[in-house]
Amino acid sequence: MTTESPTEQSSQADLPLVAHWIDGTQRPGRSGRTAPVYDPALGVVTKTVSLADRAEVDEAVASAAKAFPAWRDMSITKRQQIMFRFRELLNERKGDLAEILTSEHGKVLSDALGEITRGLEVVELATGFPHLIKGEFSQQVSTGVDVYSTKSPLGVVGIISPFNFPAMVPMWFFPIALAVGNTVVLKPSEKDPSSAMFLADLLREAGLPDGVFTVLHGDKEAVDGLLEHPDVKSISFVGSTPIAQYIYETAARHGKRVQALGGAKNHMLVLPDADLDLVADSAINAGFGSAGERCMAISVVVAVEPVADELIDKIRSRMAGLTIGDGRRSCDMGPLVTRQHRDKVASYIDVALEDGADVVVDGRGIEVDGDASGFWLGPTLIDRVPLTSRVYTEEIFGPVLSVVRVASYEEGVALINAGAFGNGTAIFTNDGGAARRFQNEIEVGMIGINVPIPVPVAYYSFGGFKDSIFGSSKAYGLQGFDFFTREKAITSRWLDPSHGGINLGFPQN
Repeated sequence: MTTESPTEQSSQADLPLVAHWIDGTQRPGRSGRTAPVYDPALGVVTKTVSLADRAEVDEAVASAAKAFPAWRDMSITKRQQIMFRFRELLNERKGDLAEILTSEHGKVLSDALGEITRGLEVVELATGFPHLIKGEFSQQVSTGVDVYSTKSPLGVVGIISPFNFPAMVPMWFFPIALAVGNTVVLKPSEKDPSSAMFLADLLREAGLPDGVFTVLHGDKEAVDGLLEHPDVKSISFVGSTPIAQYIYETAARHGKRVQALGGAKNHMLVLPDADLDLVADSAINAGFGSAGERCMAISVVVAVEPVADELIDKIRSRMAGLTIGDGRRSCDMGPLVTRQHRDKVASYIDVALEDGADVVVDGRGIEVDGDASGFWLGPTLIDRVPLTSRVYTEEIFGPVLSVVRVASYEEGVALINAGAFGNGTAIFTNDGGAARRFQNEIEVGMIGINVPIPVPVAYYSFGGFKDSIFGSSKAYGLQGFDFFTREKAITSRWLDPSHGGINLGFPQN
């Protein structure tokens, strides 16, 4: 919770309040605690959001638990029709949702629309769920005995989503969870909570019964309440590595299934034969899109010499043409989400200078097409970053692109594999043999070959290696359906009049 002065508290009391969504309707919080929600491009508080206490967590989970039996028992056909209707409504109104995303996160409208489109891919996958939850059947495994399996929902499932993709990341999880018969409690980021409310209202309009989808706003108290609640059967989370580890350990200790996707430090390996114009364009797109607030952002360019100087010139010239400003205008990149986050990211530029790196382009103090009070930091390019510098070792999560020079392909691969993270990586080359070798040797979960942001399409699964994931379950795709269902194996015999009577042993034939 952010502490404000009495004057600020008084002025915020007059602002709109983002309430919880429980039993199919908005419900203001009763805890007495709220947090400010900023417009990052203006640097002002535009609304406040309720922060739940443990009693409100209990209320939200109880509502979802009450709705579960009827939703679980609803026919597959009816659940599928609701998912189709939700898909159509979201596609029709994605422009409205994009405006909400831009007003609270700051990303430009085109980027917001791209986020929604990637979320829609998972919604569309979920509409085909009947095929993906079919069981198996083996007839006559022993005389008169059949064995078959069914897939059943878990019950109430919890989703804890981050600020950087307030629409897409929840849609990585809840369409699948709902389609297969679970009820969902979503805890969105308190920094940009309104997207979750928009999605909840669309689900209601699509015909989702009350209580099946719940939005519970809050901070650590709400998170801990979900992690520890005995009626919450699973937790899905995307965020920084320290929090992902905490989520995983706490939820697992309380007997829950966990999907916990953590942070990243993604590298782009550039071989001397690569098309450097393509590389420069890709580095700009992958490094500075969404102001670098992506777990799949490229934050380190690993240049195999002798291409570094030429590549840096190409990147720098492209950076000079970028427009930074209010995402509702015709800009390339918007602000960072909060003043505190902007200041933290900017502090790494000082770290780079102290560590002897070469700051080629400094994003501080840039001219912007927006209000001077916005949370601005321009694209930043840093060359010759020491591998011991925090600029290299830590996830910055902002528009800071580092360049590291290596002498060979082997040195580049060894550098990437030595890192603590293993979320995403890319190689740029025109050598098919090198690309094939790279995909086999690299210890990273998502790999791009001449593709800078290798986020898998919905029918594959999203997730990395090492400190980028805790537990083994990835998001969406087939792994998502497995995560949100549990299998029952049934051994069945229907006796006919000619059965042979009592037999206390195992059937033998």
